[in-house]
Amino acid sequence: MNSNRPSFTLIGCLTLSTIACAQAPQNPQPQTASANQLSLSGRSGQTGSVTAVQSPVPGATTSVNTINTSVQTQGPYSGSAGAAAPPFSGTLSFKEAIQRGLAFNLGGIGLEEAVLQARGQSRVSRSTLLPNLTSSLSETVQQTNLRALGIRFSSPIPGFRFPSVVGPYNYFDLRARLTQNIANVTDLKNYRSSQEVVRANQQSLSDAKDLVVMGVGGAYLQVVAAAARVEAERAQVDTAQALFDQASQQRTAGVLALTDLNRSEVQLLTERQRMVSLENDLSKQKINLARLIGIPATDRFEIVGDVPFAAAPALDEEATLKQAYEKRADLKAAESQVRAATLAHAAARAERLPSLSLSGDYGAIGTNPSQSHGTFSVVGTLSVPIWIGGRTEGDIQQAEAALAQRRAELEDARSRVESDVRNAFLDLRAASQQVEVARRNIEVSKQNLVLTRQRFTAGVSDNVEVVQAQQSVASAELDYIDSVFAHNVAKLTLARAVGGADQNIARFFNIH
Repeated sequence: MNSNRPSFTLIGCLTLSTIACAQAPQNPQPQTASANQLSLSGRSGQTGSVTAVQSPVPGATTSVNTINTSVQTQGPYSGSAGAAAPPFSGTLSFKEAIQRGLAFNLGGIGLEEAVLQARGQSRVSRSTLLPNLTSSLSETVQQTNLRALGIRFSSPIPGFRFPSVVGPYNYFDLRARLTQNIANVTDLKNYRSSQEVVRANQQSLSDAKDLVVMGVGGAYLQVVAAAARVEAERAQVDTAQALFDQASQQRTAGVLALTDLNRSEVQLLTERQRMVSLENDLSKQKINLARLIGIPATDRFEIVGDVPFAAAPALDEEATLKQAYEKRADLKAAESQVRAATLAHAAARAERLPSLSLSGDYGAIGTNPSQSHGTFSVVGTLSVPIWIGGRTEGDIQQAEAALAQRRAELEDARSRVESDVRNAFLDLRAASQQVEVARRNIEVSKQNLVLTRQRFTAGVSDNVEVVQAQQSVASAELDYIDSVFAHNVAKLTLARAVGGADQNIARFFNIH
């Protein structure tokens, strides 16, 4: 069965082969390449989110604060994996909180694994373009029934019969095989598409880090604001205690009615209870921050330094929007997803094109190693798709749907970038004005409290006005704390809206 002549076989493709071996080689039939099918949506499968909300305070109120600000983290961004975290000293700065969040928050960790998975898929796609080398060693013991195969021999010699069973006989085969795609447009486009998916996942990881900065920064600012409320309330408790002591002395001297003394005591008890509530909120905010950055989920740590009011850098809105279009990682991820879908569509269309591959093997075959002989085969295959049951048309249709969805998501991403930037500027302007109003309100309220206490001491008025003035001071201080918090969150939101929040936050908050 040895042959040194080229053979031509039409099996839906054209096969050119040169063979020299002891038996017919088992050449694999060429497989038609198939385009990689992308999921319909190119957005990250991670369902978590980080949002900063600045909404108006509904209804009429005696407070000058008319905005309500909160930072909400959901999904993996609200957790962390801190098993490998370095030892925690018990004190936490704003910068350290951000660094720990970037290292241990689940929002970033999950997408790091997605990047690794995409790289693995890209390597699989690349493997179809590279040579594949395998080797095998087989030992065969065989006995063949010729009659069962329909082979019969008639002997011209009377009394002599050819045997119908051959064997048993044995042979071994030691062989190395090489296969290589020479020209396959579908596989090439698949590989390039997988590379774009890797880039998209890398950009999604960068965007996730921006969200981590926003989530952790917002949680830290909430702790700072809660701590400031506790300190302000502690001052109110001291003031209420002083007023109650003063009222008690006046009651003992017989110059104050019992109702005034009771009113002072009620105010003191109210302030003490408010202190308990605010301390409870502070502990919860610290536990929430700990959960985000991978430290033990307790309130047994202290924050180092507050984050005072500081005006944001002077920025032009249109220039900032242009910068966001250039830097926002989620927009770059959407662009990479469009390129990946475009290449996947091209790969599907290329299924109609011929492909060329080369395969060969070399080895030794014989009854034993000392009686073996080298054999080889070289096969060049030109595969021409004729009809494969409509699979190509189906692949093209799926790729077109994915591409259309990717383009729609890109347009939505551009709109979202503009919305984020403009909303951040609006929130920043509103919060800046609110801080100025709250600061002036504190000055006026404290001045009014001093005047009212003087009137009360002089016996011109009762302590009703004093209690009301004290409450006004407390409200004014809380308004200022909330306004500074809203302003800092607005700066944090703008840092994320521009892109590269981990770099912008140092400039917006003067962190070195």
